Amino acid sequence: MKALLKATKALSDGNRLKMLKLLEARDLCVCELTAALGLAQSTVSKHLALLEDAGLVQGIKEGLYVNYRLVREGDSPYARPLLDLLAGWLNQERDIAALKASLLGIDRQVLCRRPA
Repeated sequence: MKALLKATKALSDGNRLKMLKLLEARDLCVCELTAALGLAQSTVSKHLALLEDAGLVQGIKEGLYVNYRLVREGDSPYARPLLDLLAGWLNQERDIAALKASLLGIDRQVLCRRPA
């Protein structure tokens, strides 16, 4: 029961739902999610930590980046079925469609430049 409660609690926040809908489109780093959502980096990181703890997303270290993606398989028996349900929901919502469209203008190479 604890795993289900964690997952449903993670789904109970609008910004976390938006993050999950964005991650349906592609893997994203914190910089990209911050730009798309207009939230502070610390806020995005806290939301991602909660989503990861709930077993809904996973962070994969790739070079200089940690890319977040929806789980494909995991420890929680509830995460993948909940994500599968979510995939069919909210797609017609204007703000979700606009967020997904905004990804086209988000360039990680520009956003996440590291000082030399």
